[in-house]
Amino acid sequence: MTISRDFLALHRPGQPLLLPNPWDAGSAKLFASLGFEALATTSSGFAATLGRPDGSVTRDEALAHAKTIVEATALPVSADLENGFADDPDGVARTAALAVETGLAGFSIEDYTGDTDGPVYDQGLAAERVAAAAEAAHAGPARLVLTARAENYLHGRPDLDDTIARLKAYAEAGADVLYAPGLTRADDIRRVVAETGRPVNVLALKGAPSVAELAGAGVSRVSVGGAFAYAAMAAVADAAAELRDHGTYGYLKSSAAGRQLADRAF
Repeated sequence: MTISRDFLALHRPGQPLLLPNPWDAGSAKLFASLGFEALATTSSGFAATLGRPDGSVTRDEALAHAKTIVEATALPVSADLENGFADDPDGVARTAALAVETGLAGFSIEDYTGDTDGPVYDQGLAAERVAAAAEAAHAGPARLVLTARAENYLHGRPDLDDTIARLKAYAEAGADVLYAPGLTRADDIRRVVAETGRPVNVLALKGAPSVAELAGAGVSRVSVGGAFAYAAMAAVADAAAELRDHGTYGYLKSSAAGRQLADRAF
């Protein structure tokens, strides 16, 4: 079996794959050392390492970063490729073809346009974009796992019926995994799982059901997005503030624990 098929096999309804999102090679090695079975890149976490906001990374930068994460461990990696860095299906297909060359096990494509006046692509065009990505992702022996994302709930469009209709269209277009980030109600998540017929990924957010509850809802994957990257930044900021404001070194306790983790991971 190829690594991409191994990755898809990890998506078991009711036994969700816990998919942490490293932001560099070190965090990838750390998560691998902690026993996770697969990894996914985070567009926001990676952008933060460059001192930029989410959405500012180029396609070449994202693919180079994905390759770095792939090479850091032996685990399968899925890349966050935002909207495919293109509006038209041909452009999305080109991004997908380039992703195939990086050694990835999979990648995601979202239907967010980047335009605040029209934040989500028309469903027909969005499905065409998924179909183009799927054709490239599934060509050849690697057959990358394509995750299609419906972004309604992240961009002021909390319409469950439309979200499910989109996910079903994306499944018909060839998506292997479906993802509607922003869903936090257990009943809504159960409905998505029941009506779409594909493995479903849920983003761990404040107010979302626990992993055990998501398992009971039939979810196949749980990811964290940029949350771990930002949690690391907050921990560093707290340590720096302690030194600046109090001149004390309480942070050395967690620093020592971090060094031990790094020694084991690296």
